[in-house]
Amino acid sequence: MAFDGITTAAMVKELNDRILGGRLNKIAEPEADELLLTIKSLTGKTERLLISAHASLPFIYFTEKSIQSPMTAPNFCMLLRKHLQNGRIVKICQPGLERIIKIHLEHRDELGDLKEKVLIIELMGKHSNIIFCQTDDTIIDSIKHISEAVSSVRTVLPGRQYFITKTQDKRDPLLAETEPKVFSELIMKKAQSVHKAIYNSFTGFSPVQASELCFRAGIDGDSPVASLSDTDLQKLFQEFHKLIMLVKDGGFNPQIIYDDGSPLEFAAVELKEYGDKERRHFTQMSEVLETYYAEKNAVTRIRQRSTDLRKLVSTFLERDVRKYEAQLKQLKDTEKKDKYRLWGELIQAYGYGLPPKSGKLRCIDHYTGNEVEIPLDPLLTPQKNAQKYFDRYQKLKRTEKNVSEQLISTKSDISHLESIQAALDIAMDEADLIEIRRELFDSGYVKKRRDGRESGNPKKSHPLHYISSDGYDLYVGKNNYQNDQLTFKFANGDDWWFHSKKFPGSHVILHLGSKRKEPIPDRAFNEAGALAAYYSKGRGQAKVEIDYVEKREVKKPAGAKPGFVVYYTNYSMSIDSDISSLKLVEDA
Repeated sequence: MAFDGITTAAMVKELNDRILGGRLNKIAEPEADELLLTIKSLTGKTERLLISAHASLPFIYFTEKSIQSPMTAPNFCMLLRKHLQNGRIVKICQPGLERIIKIHLEHRDELGDLKEKVLIIELMGKHSNIIFCQTDDTIIDSIKHISEAVSSVRTVLPGRQYFITKTQDKRDPLLAETEPKVFSELIMKKAQSVHKAIYNSFTGFSPVQASELCFRAGIDGDSPVASLSDTDLQKLFQEFHKLIMLVKDGGFNPQIIYDDGSPLEFAAVELKEYGDKERRHFTQMSEVLETYYAEKNAVTRIRQRSTDLRKLVSTFLERDVRKYEAQLKQLKDTEKKDKYRLWGELIQAYGYGLPPKSGKLRCIDHYTGNEVEIPLDPLLTPQKNAQKYFDRYQKLKRTEKNVSEQLISTKSDISHLESIQAALDIAMDEADLIEIRRELFDSGYVKKRRDGRESGNPKKSHPLHYISSDGYDLYVGKNNYQNDQLTFKFANGDDWWFHSKKFPGSHVILHLGSKRKEPIPDRAFNEAGALAAYYSKGRGQAKVEIDYVEKREVKKPAGAKPGFVVYYTNYSMSIDSDISSLKLVEDA
C-alpha cells in the first residue's frame, strides 16, 4: 500500500503522543533524502525518528535500530543542526488528509531570541521532500531542490514561498464527512469505476482504501459509477462517514496483511476486504511501517538472490517429472509380459499339428477355457515362434524389475527437489541460501562456487524457535539438513515430531525439556501442527493433514536423502496454518 493520508494521520497521532514537547538532541542524514532525528521526550525517553523522502520509498517512523551516518554531514543536515539543535517541538499537524506532516519547533537564535521554524515532510511518492521553512512559509532550504526546469507547477528553492499544490477536483474528506450530497456529486462526476472515483475525488485516499470502502458497502469497486443507485450511494457514504470519524477520533488499528508468508499490505485501519488472510496487529503505526518495509525488503532481496537456485531446482524437477511419467508408461507396457509367456506355452502345446508356414494359431487357453488367436512368424518353426515369445516375456520381466527400481529412485529425487523448493520458500537470509546450495552441491546438482562468496565464516543458519501459548519450545527446520539435525541430534526420544502428511515441508519438534513429566495440553499439539502446516507446501489451504508421533518412532533408512524419514505408527490431525498465537523467539 502507498503511504496514504490515513496512514499519515495515524503517524501524526503517534508523533503527538510520543514527542510533542520534546527536545531535538541530534540530527543526522544517514542516506541521501533521509533524516534521523533523536528526540528527548517529556517522559525522559530518547526517541529516534527516521524520515525518508525517497521517490520510491517515502516513510516516517520511530525506530530503535542503530543506523550509521556519514562522517561528514551533508549541507542540509548542517543547516538543520545550526537552527534546530536543542529545539523544542511545539506543534505537529497534518493539513487536511494530505500526505504531509508539519513539525513546528521553537529554538533560540544567535541573539538568544525565541524563534519558531517548521519542518515539513511530504510523503508523496516521486514528489516526496523534506522542506525547512519560516513560519510565514518562506523556504529556508530543502533536502531536494525542485527548479522550474523540473516542475512548472511548484518550485522548491530557498527564498521561495512554500505552498501545497492544489489537486484538481479533489476535496478534503475531513470537511465532507457530514455532506452526503457533496459526496454523491463528487463521485458521480467521474466517468470511471467506483473505487477510482473515490480516490480521485478525495485527498489522502489510496486505491486500496477506496476498494475497502466499496467492499464494506457491498459494492463492486470495478463497476462503473453510472451503475450506482441512490441506495448504493447512501451505503457508500455511510462507510465513508464511519471511516472519517474513526480517523478524527484516532481509532486506528495498525496491521499488516500477509500472503503466503510475505507482507502484502499495511494499513492504519482494518482491511476487511482481505477476509481470512493472515494478519498481524500492532499497537503503533511505526511498528507496522518498520516491520513491513524491513520484511518486504528482506523477502524481495532473498527472492532475488535465490532466483538462480529456484530456476535450477525447477529445471531438475521438471526433468525428473518427465522421466517419471515416461517410466510409468514403460512400466505399463510390461503388463503384456504374461500374455507372451502364455502364448509361448500354447504354441509348445498345440503347435505340433500346424501346417508349414502358418501365420496364426487358434487354440483353447487352458487357464480360462477361451479360444485365443496367436500371431506367428510363418518363416519360423512353431518351436522358434514359442521361443520368440518366451524371450519377449523375459525381456519385459527384466524391464519391469529395472523400471520399478528406477521409479522408486526418480520419485525419491522428485520428493527431494520438492523439499528443497519448500526450503527456498521459507529461506530468510543469505545463510539459509548457503545451506541449500550446499545440499544441492552434495547431491550433485550444482558445482561448488568459485567466486568466493561462500568462503570464510558466513553466518550460520539455525532452525526457527517458537514458544507455544503454554510455554513449550517448538523448533522448525528451515531445510533438509536442519530437519535431520533437529530430528536425530537435537530432539529427545519422548519429544514429539510433526510433519505434513502429503506436502513437502519442515520437521517440527515439540520439545518437552523440563516438562517431560507433565501432561501435554491439546493446544500445544495443535500449535505444533499449525507450524508444520505453515512451513509446508500446503500453506494457504483451508486444512492440512499432519502426522505426529514421538520422536523415537522416527527412523532414517541407511543411505536416505537429507530430510527423508520413515515411521510406522503415528497420529494424525487436520489443521489450518494459523500461527498468530505463537511467539517467534530467535534462531535456535
